[in-house]
Amino acid sequence: MMTEETKFEAWAIIELFGHNQIAGKCSEQNIAGTNMLRVDVPETNEHPTFTRFLGSGAIYAINPVTEEIARHWASMLQVSPVNAWDIHQYIKKQKLALESGSEEVEP
Repeated sequence: MMTEETKFEAWAIIELFGHNQIAGKCSEQNIAGTNMLRVDVPETNEHPTFTRFLGSGAIYAINPVTEEIARHWASMLQVSPVNAWDIHQYIKKQKLALESGSEEVEP
């Protein structure tokens, strides 16, 4: 008997190893031959909407909840999206370190 495989899709609070949490709309996505959990984190007062991909080894628990609860948790958790590294900020820190006679500053 053949069964159709159902793709996971739900609003959830995801518990990650390292005592971290993230909340949003979750779905399964295959990237480079590996299934990953895609979490679309909704916009909050602090951050725009963003997407994070998680490998199964990073996940401790997936707690399906309503959209309303997931949005509330996303607002409370305030998980930040990954930002592009700014070379100008690094150069500024290096210049200040050189002017003060300090060693090289970590990026």
